[in-house]
Amino acid sequence: MSGEAEGAGNDDEERGEEIEWGEGDPRVLFVMNLVLSTAFAAVVVYGLSYLDLAAFSVVNVASAALVLTAVTYLVTN
Repeated sequence: MSGEAEGAGNDDEERGEEIEWGEGDPRVLFVMNLVLSTAFAAVVVYGLSYLDLAAFSVVNVASAALVLTAVTYLVTN
């Protein structure tokens, strides 16, 4: 490896520049929230069905996902 290739990643650090984080596209954030909430809701409902506390059904998973999505939205805004 040459010295040029080794020091290529240090340009920003040498200039003192920092990464600026934006808010992101709200549509992407909403879809990510929905997907992750649905996955977590499926795990929770599966656990409840394993304990015979609730039936593992699409309606239960969707209901839990909607509640989780709403709570996440309220907490982050």
